Amino acid sequence: MGIIFSKIGRNRPIPQRKSPLAEKEKEVTEMAKNNNKCTSLRPILVVKNKGEIKKFEDEEDCFILDFDPYNDIEFSKPSSSKDFDNDLRVVTEKGQVACRDYPHPRHTCAKFPFNMAPHYIHCNQCYCYVCDMAAPCKTWVDHCDAFKSES
Repeated sequence: MGIIFSKIGRNRPIPQRKSPLAEKEKEVTEMAKNNNKCTSLRPILVVKNKGEIKKFEDEEDCFILDFDPYNDIEFSKPSSSKDFDNDLRVVTEKGQVACRDYPHPRHTCAKFPFNMAPHYIHCNQCYCYVCDMAAPCKTWVDHCDAFKSES
């Protein structure tokens, strides 16, 4: 790690640590010729692609992204536009969701919420709670209303 100086207080240079990544940048300390005051110039680190983010996150406290990191993420509308909590909004999700992307009983389906969609409608991951088989089972019309009772 290098040392840079910055002017704090009454013309006293205070040593500060310099990041190893910044050592490749221009010299960050300039001495004013007329009165030997020290002026600190910090390099502005600009990340040009996603592959470099991790490297800079480990070494630097602050850097500028020269791109939108959310460009390739698909945003989808929530399954219901009603009943939003005013304090909390989910604007995107990353990764898999258990009650949507893995087999689940019909009453826990995230794609077709049990209290908002007709019970006979199911996604390709729903299974019959009674038969423990992929939905629709042979008696789906009767079984689609089944759910785990709290009592």
